[in-house]
Amino acid sequence: MSDATLVVCPHCDAAVRVAAARLGDRPRCGACHRPLFEAKPVGLDEVRARRHLRLSGLPVLVDFWASWCGPCRVMAPAFDAAARELEPRMRLVKVSTEEAPALAAELGISSIPTLALFRDGREVARRAGAMPLREIVQWARAA
Repeated sequence: MSDATLVVCPHCDAAVRVAAARLGDRPRCGACHRPLFEAKPVGLDEVRARRHLRLSGLPVLVDFWASWCGPCRVMAPAFDAAARELEPRMRLVKVSTEEAPALAAELGISSIPTLALFRDGREVARRAGAMPLREIVQWARAA
């Protein structure tokens, strides 16, 4: 499959090749047989986040957040809804800075919520502060 995209399973973290033209056909993981996309953000710990960022052939939009953060809680429903609009062309994930402090420090996450877009394992765009659904989707597509 020359037009294949590497998709990291949100359940077992296996890297699965999917034909780009078939991303919207509800593909399943070859390892665990669960859906590769469920139209919701994937909560990842530090180890899993690093794997997804390193291996994903899809852009990965990360919401860096914390449980004590009011604006993070306010933005959470909009980020959830954004997953329904942006998948399967983009993977949306949530990384708690409380559970992944080393990753947050390495990436220089200094305020939350912060959205960071990664492509091929590298950060290509970042935006701090809570955003409504339309703004998240427009920003992610433009970036």
